[in-house]
Amino acid sequence: MRIHLNKWFQRFASKEGIDDTSFCDAVWRAERGQRDADLGGNVMKQQIGRVGEGKSSGYRTIILYLAGTRAFFVYEYAKSDRNNITKDELRGFKELAKHKLSYDDAQLLSAVRNGALGI
Repeated sequence: MRIHLNKWFQRFASKEGIDDTSFCDAVWRAERGQRDADLGGNVMKQQIGRVGEGKSSGYRTIILYLAGTRAFFVYEYAKSDRNNITKDELRGFKELAKHKLSYDDAQLLSAVRNGALGI
């Protein structure tokens, strides 16, 4: 399983002090069927806790997810900031999932090398 963060998400995680363990845990839970919300089209929502706090007071993350293969963390929001993503945002994430999850190894490597994705 490969886990990637887009550039925007990398800045967010760094600013908030969220470490790689949180991302691995979110994907590990998804791999075991413990998804907070399956939004369809290989898009899911998982909670990640704030540093020193639980998941319920943390962040909602949008993940483009292909079981057993790869996961792209692409967006987050605090539940205290907004209730959910919009229908238009969901449509956009589903289109992005089609694109990103179809990357072959060479395309992934290129995206990592040019800084668009992190590992």
